[in-house]
Amino acid sequence: MKINGPNQTNFNPYKQQIQKQSEVKKDIQKDQIEISSQAKQLQEKDKISEKRASHVQEIKQAVDSGSYKVNQEKVAQKMLEFWSK
Repeated sequence: MKINGPNQTNFNPYKQQIQKQSEVKKDIQKDQIEISSQAKQLQEKDKISEKRASHVQEIKQAVDSGSYKVNQEKVAQKMLEFWSK
């Protein structure tokens, strides 16, 4: 059984709801982040300097080759200083 009334093909009972949803989607703002200049400076400080990187590389090479010697007295002294604080 088919019932056709006047202007039946253009009738959408959810039209207002769909329009409201599309308006809400337009109003929603995307998240944004801003990093302050001070935070950027702190990030720069965290980067490893070339001098430090070369020093670490030298130590790695010495450990790999077996020529790295640990000064036991110096290590013990530093441990005592650390734990006595």
